[in-house]
Amino acid sequence: MKPVIKYLICISVFLSTSTFSSLQAQDENSMIVQAAPSFTLNGLDGKSYSLSDYKGNYVVIHFAATWCPFCNAEAPNLEQIYKTYRSKGVQVIIVDVKEDKELVSKSFARFNFTFPVLLDLDGSVSTKYAPEGVLTDLARDEVPLASNLIIDKEGKIVFYSLLNTATFDAKLTKVIEKLDDLLIADKNE
Repeated sequence: MKPVIKYLICISVFLSTSTFSSLQAQDENSMIVQAAPSFTLNGLDGKSYSLSDYKGNYVVIHFAATWCPFCNAEAPNLEQIYKTYRSKGVQVIIVDVKEDKELVSKSFARFNFTFPVLLDLDGSVSTKYAPEGVLTDLARDEVPLASNLIIDKEGKIVFYSLLNTATFDAKLTKVIEKLDDLLIADKNE
């Protein structure tokens, strides 16, 4: 598919998400407090990564595609989150959906990520993270694009923010607030 067509599809997909009812808000997402679906994917660096490798740490996962303007807007802020929080036991991962390694590597090179970028070549991992009943008119592997999740130290989803274009925040303010809350709670235990 041509990049311009993908971009237009992305815009139409994400414009439809701005009509989400409060039932799809991150606090009411049906996946909150559920065990995060396990996965093993290859990274751009050629290494294999499993979600279970990060047990005992908080994990921020961002589902992305190179052609997604929202994903690209958040990218520099994901790098900043990683630099700020990695010494506090926080890992950041981008899961790129249905794109080949060469394209992803070339497109994301401008961001100089210091955390893993993983390749979900067939969309099977993103499909596992698509909440039931959300955007039923989309392919399930498209639903999580530009979404951000936080998985706690025990492997449960504690934050899930589906893209909402009406309240889009490229600076990831809600992710940072949740990480701060989790880290403060850890100190108080």
